[in-house]
Amino acid sequence: MDIFLLSPRGFAANTYLVTQDGKTAVAVDAAQPRVLEEAQKRGLEVKYVLLTHGHFDHIGGCAALRAAGASVGCLSSERDLALSCNLGDRFGVPVPPFGVDLTFEDGDVLELCGLSVSVMGTPGHTAGSVSYLVSPQAPAAGEGGDPVLFTGDTLFAGDVGRTDLPTGSAAALGESLKKLCALEGDLPVYPGHGAPTTLGRERKYNRWIRL
Repeated sequence: MDIFLLSPRGFAANTYLVTQDGKTAVAVDAAQPRVLEEAQKRGLEVKYVLLTHGHFDHIGGCAALRAAGASVGCLSSERDLALSCNLGDRFGVPVPPFGVDLTFEDGDVLELCGLSVSVMGTPGHTAGSVSYLVSPQAPAAGEGGDPVLFTGDTLFAGDVGRTDLPTGSAAALGESLKKLCALEGDLPVYPGHGAPTTLGRERKYNRWIRL
């Protein structure tokens, strides 16, 4: 399993391209239209876009990827926010219109492009924020089969997401952090902003986490 981080520009968040076969990919968030071009440079066809939440800085590339054939998905409770209340106008970054093709619930397991994606509802930054635990469906011997965690704007390296925007909740975020930290092992963590980290490091050093 290979993971490519597309460096953000301006307001944009991190976008990750995850591929098991080196041909098809799942994008975790799609911050900018250039995601399509960056995927093509790597010889990847993006089949799915999985949104961690619906804010403008995570969804700017959805329209371009969807026009190229990708299906866009999010937690069912986040659909309306992504499509109509994404704060793009408020921050002066309008989002090209797009549609949501699939929705899912906390606890669902998706089988996409040779990847197993466990959906973890992690509300707090928004009511419909979600994290994804991703691993290969059937990893070959000796090939990277360990799961990784995509946390969107729930958990960052040394920090957590803000809760003062519409549908945010500090209390819900606290419970979501407990949920993530209860996962077994020192999982690699790929956040919506900033550098990757590990769950072990955040359990130990993140001042917002109180177990």
